[in-house]
Amino acid sequence: MKTVTLYTDGACSGNPGPGGWGAILLYGEHKKEMSGGDASTTNNRMELTAVIRGLEALKEPCEVELYSDSKYVIDALQKGWARGWRARGWVKSDKKPALNPDLWGQLLDLCDKHQVHLHWVKGHADNPYNNRCDELAVSEWQKLKK
Repeated sequence: MKTVTLYTDGACSGNPGPGGWGAILLYGEHKKEMSGGDASTTNNRMELTAVIRGLEALKEPCEVELYSDSKYVIDALQKGWARGWRARGWVKSDKKPALNPDLWGQLLDLCDKHQVHLHWVKGHADNPYNNRCDELAVSEWQKLKK
């Protein structure tokens, strides 16, 4: 099984507002940058979308070292919250509805396909790949800002 590294970030101008996401896949000497946006979204939706798009770009099951500055994404996966939400019909332990069940469902399915190892990184710090993902995400929402 190939081991790839995936860096992701999401950004939003307003919450909700125009948003963007960025992802970088690294494998050996290869590097692939991806980005996209949505005219009306939230920061958390863009964080999730970045991870989903990165994992969807893989053509076969891989071992993935995922780096994200989103505690929302990392904690929900690492602590099993998202799987619990799905098991309870997208209801959180406090009986409130889980947000973004459409994206969480896609992400959990992709995590079942790949072996994903989660790493939280401090945003806007000295990680060049995380900073580049932020640049990609911001440039996407800037294109959509009216």
